[in-house]
Amino acid sequence: MTKNICILAGARPNFIKVSPLVRAISQRPEATCLLVYAGSADDPTLEPSLFDDLQIDRPQYYLGVVSSSLNEITSQVMAQFDRFLDEHPIDVVIVVDDLASTMAAAIVTKKRGIRLAHLVAGTRSFNINMPKEINRLVIDALSDYLFTAGVRSTGVATREQSEQSQTFMVGNILMDTLRFNHDRLKKPASLPDLKEGEYIVFTLNRKALLADKENLQKMLQTMTEAAGDVPVIAPLRSESAKVVSSLNARLSITGSLSYLEFGWLTAHAKGVITDSGNVAEEATFNGVPCITLNNYTEHQETVTVGSNVLVGEDADKLREAVTQLVGGQWKRCALPDRWDGRTAERILQILLS
Repeated sequence: MTKNICILAGARPNFIKVSPLVRAISQRPEATCLLVYAGSADDPTLEPSLFDDLQIDRPQYYLGVVSSSLNEITSQVMAQFDRFLDEHPIDVVIVVDDLASTMAAAIVTKKRGIRLAHLVAGTRSFNINMPKEINRLVIDALSDYLFTAGVRSTGVATREQSEQSQTFMVGNILMDTLRFNHDRLKKPASLPDLKEGEYIVFTLNRKALLADKENLQKMLQTMTEAAGDVPVIAPLRSESAKVVSSLNARLSITGSLSYLEFGWLTAHAKGVITDSGNVAEEATFNGVPCITLNNYTEHQETVTVGSNVLVGEDADKLREAVTQLVGGQWKRCALPDRWDGRTAERILQILLS
């Protein structure tokens, strides 16, 4: 009997994580995959090359939810996903990470008595004032399958799991994507003169950082001063690019790149400075020094085992870290456990057993 598996993606980064799972399901005759996107088909963050780069088809279904209000997103996704489930028999719903749309789909799934799987479960900031932390708690509490990426998240999920749920340390699915695409990465066409290992990549997306322009300007100035003659390349999306440009920082803002171009850029950098957990994970995989502009990380193994260092929003700590990076004085690092590229395989084996 064929098992119908629905994967709900709430934002662009979710597709990067679920693509190995979509490919794995397509190769199994006893399973079918229905890929659903919470947003609209013309979402500008889904560049035309994304699905070609990831080697998966575009989603079969779009819920069409477009809003900047977290509560509106939650209510609209619940209504639209409920209609979707009216029309499609589903055995398991897989939700990803910690978005409002992820939580909304999780609630609808459990109200219908459908089995729920949470991909990248057990991640915590332990800051209940963060909306994403509430989303994580709700999704994990509802899930039947808690698929965790590392030892720390497995411990959290195991302690909190309800009677009907099971925790499985399946590994980091982002590594499946990185390994699959490693030989397919492309040097950005817009940066033909870039020399491998002789530049720093800077990414910025967190709203709290962008909102405090005075401190951000101080951090950008500190960063570029400490970088010295090493150029800082900033592939920033629209809002981030607008804010950073207004601060007259000594950066090369490239605009957004395709997935494979961005992967090449970070893989061949001297170092990475970011506020993204996913980018920090990629840096650890590539063995590239990484500075994260946050006081915590949901991916603790990138710090304890990998190449990541946390500096928060402290310009002095940032200066010290960049100086060490440029001077070649970075810590020793390694790959965390189960970053072997077989996560999707393990997940599917559990779901079909």
